[in-house]
Amino acid sequence: MHSVLAWLQRRADNVAVGLLTAIFLSFILQIVSRYVFRQPLGWTLEACLLGWMWLVFWSAAFTLKEKDHVRFTILIDAAQPRVRRIYLVITCLCIAGALAASLPATVDYVTFMKIEKTSLLKVRFDAAFSVYIIFAVAVIVRSVWRVAQILRGQDEDIQA
Repeated sequence: MHSVLAWLQRRADNVAVGLLTAIFLSFILQIVSRYVFRQPLGWTLEACLLGWMWLVFWSAAFTLKEKDHVRFTILIDAAQPRVRRIYLVITCLCIAGALAASLPATVDYVTFMKIEKTSLLKVRFDAAFSVYIIFAVAVIVRSVWRVAQILRGQDEDIQA
């Protein structure tokens, strides 16, 4: 199981690297076309924006570890391990619950957006925004998994 998860982690990292590469190449192409050829390309800005949106949500869902996310841990850091465990479980359940509650409306809205396309690349908005659904499901699963880890005493924040 560990080797499968490690393989999936590497593939998720590969997707993030591919997105960052695409953003960088689009950015460089825009600079060259604008300042060397004096013919700016409008689609490169749109490609960078879509790539950035996908990179942020994809990375937050799959490539960043829990400790890499921005967190406000003043109360958790000050608490004893037993209370810390309670805080962490409540936090994870609130995150999972909020995203799960919003998921049906989110899916409905994203699928509704198939009627619109981006201005220059003509990418359907449902395809562009589908990364948020992927993100939400991944965070729900990660939060529930973390609750299980916390209850087993295997979460790194409990020992901190």
